[in-house]
Amino acid sequence: MGEEGGGRSCGTTRELQKLKQQAMEYYRENDVPRRLEELLNSTFYLQPADVYGHLANCFSKLAKPPTICKVVGKNVLDGLGLPTLQVEIFCTVQNFPKNICSVVISTHFEVHENALPKLVEAEELERSDAVSTAVRWVNETITEELQGLAPSNQAEVDQVLRTFFESKVQEDKERKELEKSLEDSTVPTPSPLTPPLPPPPPAKKTGQKQGRKDTLTEKPIIPPEPVEPILCGSMAIGAVSLAVARTSAVLGNNPLYLNIALLKHHQDQPAKLTIPLLMVSLVSCGKSSPGKLNLMKEVICIPHPRLTAQQGVDMLLEIQKHINKTIEMPPPPKPETRKGHNGGQRGQQQITGKMSHLGCLTINYDTIEQPLLLIQGICANLGLEMGTNLHLAINCAAHELMDYSKGKYEVMMGTYKNAAEMVDLYVELINKFPSIIALIDPFRKEDSEQWDSTYNALGSKCYIIAGTASKSISKLLEDGNVGILRCSGLIVKHTNQTTMSDLVEMTNLIDSKKHIAVFGSADGESSDDSLVDLAVGLGVRFIKLGGLSRGERVTKYNRLFTIEEELVQNGTLGFNAEHTFFSLNEEAKKVATAGELPEPSEPIFATEVVEESAKT
Repeated sequence: MGEEGGGRSCGTTRELQKLKQQAMEYYRENDVPRRLEELLNSTFYLQPADVYGHLANCFSKLAKPPTICKVVGKNVLDGLGLPTLQVEIFCTVQNFPKNICSVVISTHFEVHENALPKLVEAEELERSDAVSTAVRWVNETITEELQGLAPSNQAEVDQVLRTFFESKVQEDKERKELEKSLEDSTVPTPSPLTPPLPPPPPAKKTGQKQGRKDTLTEKPIIPPEPVEPILCGSMAIGAVSLAVARTSAVLGNNPLYLNIALLKHHQDQPAKLTIPLLMVSLVSCGKSSPGKLNLMKEVICIPHPRLTAQQGVDMLLEIQKHINKTIEMPPPPKPETRKGHNGGQRGQQQITGKMSHLGCLTINYDTIEQPLLLIQGICANLGLEMGTNLHLAINCAAHELMDYSKGKYEVMMGTYKNAAEMVDLYVELINKFPSIIALIDPFRKEDSEQWDSTYNALGSKCYIIAGTASKSISKLLEDGNVGILRCSGLIVKHTNQTTMSDLVEMTNLIDSKKHIAVFGSADGESSDDSLVDLAVGLGVRFIKLGGLSRGERVTKYNRLFTIEEELVQNGTLGFNAEHTFFSLNEEAKKVATAGELPEPSEPIFATEVVEESAKT
C-alpha cells in the first residue's frame, strides 16, 4: 500500500513539474514575466486610485489588434420606407467577439414621384432583389472572406472585396452567355426584312428665326446610350467597405473623417481640414412639380465661403421660413364685379407647396424666373445680397426633361427646346441672374456638343457640373479620365461597389484634372451620417445633402456642425477659398493635358461677408 501510494505521489509530482515547465515556457515565449515586472513596478510608483483599472488599461494595450470575426447583412428601411442594406461588423477583441458598429448604405435607385404604376412595381421588385442579393453575399461569402483581417488595413479589405466582386461579375457574364446560347438554339432565325426607308428631313417651321445654321435644320437627336449595367447585389461591396472603415475609426477612438483623411494622405495627418461648402436645396420645380415649370428640379443656395456651416444654415432657415409664409399667404383677390364676397377669389393662382423626398418644398411655378425672383425678393427683405452673402445653383436634371418623340427638352409644360436652344437659354439665364454659379446636369450625357458650347460660354463665371450625366465611379476609374464631358466638376456618390479606396482614388483623379468634387446624397437617404465624414475626410469642395427638412437629411447637417466644432476646438479647421472659375480654351487645354495649370482667373465673387446680414 505504502509503495503504491508513493508511486502515485511521484507521478503526480512529475506531472506538476512538467506542467510548470510548460507554463514557464509559454509565458516566456509571450514575454509575460518581464512585462509583468515592469507593469507592477510602474504601478507601484504611480499608485493610481483605481489599481485594477490602471492594470486593465495597460493590459489592453498589450492585447493583439482586433480582427474581423463576422460580418452581418440585414434588410432595413431607408428614409422613404424603402428597403436598403445595413451591415454590422463583429471583431474579436481580447478573445471575445464584439459588435463594433453598423452602417446603412443608400441604394442607387432614383425616386420617381409621378411614375407609372407598372414602372414603380418593376423598380420595387428590382430594388428588393438587389437588397436581398446583397444580404446573401454578406452573410454567406463576404463574412468568410474577411475573417481574421484587421479592420485597420483598409487597402487589404478593399482588395478582397474587389476580387470577390470581379468573380461575381464573371459569374453573371457566363450566366448571360449561357442563357443567350440556349435562347439562340431554341428560337428560329427570322428571315431578313427589308430595312425601312429613312424618314424625310424635317420641314422648316413657319416663321422660324434666322440665326445659326443648327437652328435652320435641326439635327436628329442622339439616341440615349444603353444604361450602364449595375450588378444585382453590388451595394454589398460599398456597404462592407464603409462599415470596415467605421470599425477601424471606432476601435482607434478616432472620428471617421480623420481615418478617411489619413487614407487619402497616405497616413500623414493633414494640418487642416475644411468643411465642404453647402449646397442646400430650397425649392423644387422639376418634372414632378404641380406647376408648368420643369427645368428646376432643385433651386440650391450656397452660403458664402467665409461663413461657417452653422451660420450658413441659420441664414438659409430664415429664407426658408419666409418661403413658407409666402406659400401660406392667399393670393390677392381681383376687384369684385358682382355682389357677394367670393366673386374675386378665382383671380391669381395660389402658390402651393408640398415637402419632397429631397427635403425641400415642391412649388407650382410656371416660368423660369419665378422661383429665382422669389428667393431674390426674400433676400432683399432680409438685407442679404445675392452674389455676396449667398449664391445659387440649379439642378436642371435634363435627362428627365427629354421628350424623345419630339427630340426636344420640355423645359415648361408645352414649351420644347432643342439642345442648341438650351445653350441660349442657359446663357440668357446666367446673364439675367449672375448670382447663379452652378448648373448641374444641364444636358443629357449624349449631348456632348452642347456641354462644350455651354462650358465655352459660361465656364468663366459658372460651374458646369455633371451628376447623372457622368459615368459611374468604377467606369471613370477604369478609363482614368473625368473629362468625357466638358464640365467643371462631378458629383460623387457612395453607392454600389464603390469602396473607400475607390473614393480616395476618384477624388485624387478629380483633383489632378483641376475639376471640383461635389459629394452628393442619394434620392432615398437613410439616417446614417457617414456620408458627411467621407466628404470632410476626402476634402471635396461642395457637399449636397438636399433640403433642411426630413430627419434623414437633417441628421447629416447636425453631423456637419459637430465636425466643425471639433475642428475648431482642435485648431485644425481650414478656410475655404473664394469661388474661382476656369475657362480653358483649346490652347490652355493642351497645356493642362501636359500637366501644367493655366493661371487662375480672379475670384468672380471675392467680396467681403456682411456679418450682420449673415446673422439675420
